[in-house]
Amino acid sequence: MSREREMSGNDCAPFLRWAGSKRRLLPILKTFWTSKHARYIEPFAGSACLFFALKPPRAILGDINSNLIATYIEVKYRLPAVLAELQKLRPADKNEYLRLRSADLATLTRPAQAARFIYLNRFCFNGIYRTNLRGQFNVPFSGVQCGSIPKDDLLRKCRSQLRTARFVNADFESVLKEAKKGDLVYMDPPFAVQARRVFREYDPSTFTLRDIGRLRGWMARLNGARINFVVSYAESDEADLLRKGFAYQTVSVRRNIAGFAGHRVQTHEVLISNL
Repeated sequence: MSREREMSGNDCAPFLRWAGSKRRLLPILKTFWTSKHARYIEPFAGSACLFFALKPPRAILGDINSNLIATYIEVKYRLPAVLAELQKLRPADKNEYLRLRSADLATLTRPAQAARFIYLNRFCFNGIYRTNLRGQFNVPFSGVQCGSIPKDDLLRKCRSQLRTARFVNADFESVLKEAKKGDLVYMDPPFAVQARRVFREYDPSTFTLRDIGRLRGWMARLNGARINFVVSYAESDEADLLRKGFAYQTVSVRRNIAGFAGHRVQTHEVLISNL
């Protein structure tokens, strides 16, 4: 069954795959949004699956990944041009994948860059976003088991919801500075866990153990300003630091850790909030 069909009811499915996606936790996460909230803020946007499921009237989506944010902007403002570029590509073709992966972005139009990002995202190994020291995407081709290029109707549906969002390409602190009372802030950072190896979506410099203190400081700051937040994090010593003094619940999630169905395992994550 495709990821699009796994979404139930009137949910709007995300058009990107993302390692560590919280789509399996949506039934729980959606309960944190109430009629008292006027705006949704997510500083680690990724596939933004909770945003698409909630359909908030207003939102700020932030991420340090400039290519991700640029793709959202193109889908929002220039979707017909993005669709035209996607139609030129051969689905699930390794040679096409490698050609696009090595392409010089400077030679591509903005819609073509967005189509490239979507294509690589859909056919890369396990939805991973990783770059080398030169900032070049270097995740290997995974193949047809990843699914397909998003359907035009899905992208149009996502475009409709993205019209409610403003985008910020910056570190999470820059996004959180815009939060105010009446917002719901959802923070799902890449996991940085010292006790064991946990996959992180970006280069390790993006979110490290040093950033845990910054995140904890912002949780206290938001709480002091009476701004509602939810943080999701891997069960760990770092999660113990983050949840101290706040309400939390531990949930079990089945994750495809190695990228193959036979290597799926149950992991535990902590949902921390001041609601």
